[in-house]
Amino acid sequence: MWWQYFLVFLGALLFDIVPFPFPPAFTIMVFLLIVFKLNVWWVIIIGVIGSVLGRYILLLYAPLLAKMYLKESKNNDIQFLGDKMRENKWKGIMIILAYSLLPLPTTPLFLGAGISKIKAIYVIPPFLIGKFTSDTVALLLGAYAVDNVQTIMDQAFSLKSVASLILALFLLFCLFFIDWRTLIQTKKLVWNFQIFK
Repeated sequence: MWWQYFLVFLGALLFDIVPFPFPPAFTIMVFLLIVFKLNVWWVIIIGVIGSVLGRYILLLYAPLLAKMYLKESKNNDIQFLGDKMRENKWKGIMIILAYSLLPLPTTPLFLGAGISKIKAIYVIPPFLIGKFTSDTVALLLGAYAVDNVQTIMDQAFSLKSVASLILALFLLFCLFFIDWRTLIQTKKLVWNFQIFK
């Protein structure tokens, strides 16, 4: 039975370690909860640990990806965005907490934080609180919906899940193609599509 909880950990880790929009980790957690009839509280605790570890690893290797694939000017631009967040740490922490509480993909948040080299101590704790809270709600709702497995499967490609994917792609698009330094300093929206080496 322990291996089923290990699958929860591994699934959440793998879903949140990838640097591109992927289904939220709670989807694999709910799936495994239903399939193996697991204890919801253990799934929440083990899944959130896997998810946070996955995002931490993403935070660590995001600068390497940026260095390999993005032009220096784009790296500097995202670094500038991180510098602005570091200026008011509490405001940044509250933004991360609020963002993590919402059912929004956190991949753009962690890519941006990683590329701009924001310390994990400012990102992980508010993410952990938000993730634990939002995943608890999602998993308790999932446990309640066990009797409606077919409805859940039908909604995997629902308008909401497709909209969530589109939103994640849009946020990544904005992170990489907006000239953040110009936007923050001059309040002018400038697009830069020449970001790759």
